[in-house]
Amino acid sequence: MQGLKSGENMKLASVQVEDGRPGKDGEPSVGPVHRNSLAPKEFPPPIPGMSTSWDIFSTSVKKFPDNRMLGWREFIDGKAGRYLWNTYKEVYEEVLNIGSALRAMGAEPGSRIGIYGANCPQWIVAMEACNGHSLICVPLYDTLGPRAIDYVIEHAEIDFIFVQDKKAKELLSSNSKSARKLKTVVCFTSLTNQQKIDAENHGTKSFSWIEFMQMGKENPSDPCPPQAHDICTIMYTSGTSGNPKGVILTHENHGMYVGGVDLFMDKFEDKMTVDDVYLSFLPLAHILDRMIEEYFFHKGASVGYYQGDINALRDDLMELKPTLLAGVPRVFERIHEGILKALDELRPLRRMIFHALYRHKLSWMNAGYKHRAASPLADLLAFRKVSARLGGRIRLIISGGAPLSSQVEEFLRVTSCAFVVQGYGLTETCGLSSLGLPDDLAFMGTVGIPSTYSEIRLEEVPEMGYDPLANPSRGEICVRGKTLFSGYHKNPELTNEVIKDGWFHTGDIGEMQPNGILKIIDRKKNIFKLSQGEYVAAEYLEKVYGFSPILEDIWVYGDSFRSALVAVVVPHEENTKKWAKSNGHMGSFSELCRLDQLRNYILLELKMIAEKNQLRGFEYIKGILVEPLLFDIERDLITPTMKKKRAHLLKHYQEEIDQLYRNLTASKHQ
Repeated sequence: MQGLKSGENMKLASVQVEDGRPGKDGEPSVGPVHRNSLAPKEFPPPIPGMSTSWDIFSTSVKKFPDNRMLGWREFIDGKAGRYLWNTYKEVYEEVLNIGSALRAMGAEPGSRIGIYGANCPQWIVAMEACNGHSLICVPLYDTLGPRAIDYVIEHAEIDFIFVQDKKAKELLSSNSKSARKLKTVVCFTSLTNQQKIDAENHGTKSFSWIEFMQMGKENPSDPCPPQAHDICTIMYTSGTSGNPKGVILTHENHGMYVGGVDLFMDKFEDKMTVDDVYLSFLPLAHILDRMIEEYFFHKGASVGYYQGDINALRDDLMELKPTLLAGVPRVFERIHEGILKALDELRPLRRMIFHALYRHKLSWMNAGYKHRAASPLADLLAFRKVSARLGGRIRLIISGGAPLSSQVEEFLRVTSCAFVVQGYGLTETCGLSSLGLPDDLAFMGTVGIPSTYSEIRLEEVPEMGYDPLANPSRGEICVRGKTLFSGYHKNPELTNEVIKDGWFHTGDIGEMQPNGILKIIDRKKNIFKLSQGEYVAAEYLEKVYGFSPILEDIWVYGDSFRSALVAVVVPHEENTKKWAKSNGHMGSFSELCRLDQLRNYILLELKMIAEKNQLRGFEYIKGILVEPLLFDIERDLITPTMKKKRAHLLKHYQEEIDQLYRNLTASKHQ
C-alpha cells in the first residue's frame, strides 16, 4: 500500500510555488505557498469518471460487481461471530431500492436527507442513495449533544431521516422538537410498536428498512446523478460555544479528494489492491472515515464495520484482520498502553530483549532503512506479536484528528510492522490537507506535506508572536485548493470570516520546515482538541462551570495529547466556609482548600453542573487543583481587563497539572 522506492521520499515532498511577503497597510505577513510535488505549476486535471461521489461508486460496481464491499458482524445468542458480506452488486441493488423509495415519498433533487446512527452498511446504502438521486446527505452525530440534533434537523431543513434503532427512541420522544418537522423516518432495522405510535403522533411516516426497500421495488425510479458543482453533503461540526456549523461539501470536493489520493498513492511501490480491508469505527458522520471509505470503494476494496462497542475493537480487529487502520491519537494511545502493560508482565530477561531489539531496529531506521528492512530478525522475534494484536495484516496506520505524541508514533513505527503516518485536515477541507510520508523518520511529529489538490501557507499572528517570515516560519495555517468547502450553510458572515481571498483560515498554528513539511504547534483561539479528536471550547466551559456557588473562578485545561480535562479552581471563600461549618471542618481558608473532602465536593458539583447543562462526556472535568489565591495581575496570570493569560497559567501550574494527569492515570489502573 505504501513503501517508497529507495531515495524517492524527498522527490515527493512539497514544492514552493509562491514567495512569502511582508504585510502592508495593516495586513498580516504571509509565508511561501507550498504544494505537493505532483502539482509544481498547477493542479493535475480531474481524473475522468470521478467527478462525483456517485461516479466513484457506480463505476466500481461495474468494474468489481462480485467483490466484497460492506461487512458486518453476525450476532448469535448475543455474541459477535464472523463477518457477513454484501458485494458491490448487492449493495447497488439496495441503493437503487432505497433511492426509489425516497423519490416515491416525495424527495426531490436538493432535498436534505438525515442519517443518524453508528457506522453500518445501511449508513452507506442511504448515503449512496442520496448520491444517486442528487439528494443532500446530512449526517448527524450524537456527540454534538441532544439539543444539537434538533438544531441540525431544523437548520438543514431535513424532511427524511434514516435512524439506528438505538437512536429512534430519542428521536421520536415526546420531548423531541425535530420529530414534528420530519416527513419520514426509516429505521436501519425495525421500529417498535411504541415508536411507530410516537411517529404517528408527530405526523411522521415510519418504516422499517425492509418495508422501505419493498416500497422502492414497487416504485422503481431511475437514478438522477448529480453534477460536480452540486452539494454532496452538509456535514455539521462543533461550534465554539453554541450551535454546530454546517460545512457544505460538493461532489467535486469528494471526487477531487479521492482522485488526489489515487495520484499520490500511485507513486509508491506497494499498491493498494482489491484485497485490502478497512475496519470502520471512526464515526461516518466525521470526514476522515467517510473519505477513507469512499477511496476504498473507488479501489473495489472492502470495508468491515465494528460491532458498535469501542471496547470490543480488538475482537473486531482479530476477526476482520484489516490491512488499514485509521484512528485518532487516543486509539493509538490505548494500543500503546496495552502493549506496555503486556510487556510489564513479561519476565525481566524477555523485557530486556524486547527493548534491546527496539533500540536495534530504531537505529537502522534512523540510518535510512525502511521498516521492513531495518531488522527482520527483531520483527520475527518480538514485533510480529505486536502486529498480531492488530489482526496480523495491518500494512498502513493513519493517525488524524489531533497531534499524535512522538513517543507513541515512534513506538508504532518500530513495533507495528506497518507504515505509520500522520495527517492533518478539517471537515472544511474535505479531509486530509496534508499527509506524512512513510518510512522516513524526518516526518515523525509532523503532519507531512500538502495533499495533491491543496495549497498551504502560514499567516502572521502578531498577538501570539508567530511570524511566517521568521526562522522557523510560524503562523496560522491557511489552506486553498480543489477540496475546500463552499461555505457554512446559512451563515455567510462566518464563511467570510474564515475564507479570505480564497484562503481558508484554520485557526491552527503551524511551523513550516524549509523542505515544506508542516508541524502543528498551537491553536489560535482558546479552542483545543483532546487526543480523541474532539474540540473543547475552554472559555465556554469556564462560563458554564463558573455558575457553581462554591467557585470564585476556574481555569479549564486540556491538550491534544490528553483525553481528559482538568482545572484549577479558586473556591468562593464565604461559601467555602459555610460548607466547612456545616460539615464539621475547621481552619483558615487556605487550610480548607487543602482538604480532600473539599476537592471531592467541588468535583461532584462540577459533575452535577455538567449533567444539568447536558455537556458531552469529554467536557466533564476529571481532576482539579484547589487554589486559595485568585488569579491576579501581580503573578501575570490575567490581563488588566481580567482575561486569562492561558500560556502563563499553564507555565505557573505546569507541575501541578502534570501531577493531576499522573494521578488520573494511576487511579485508572488501580
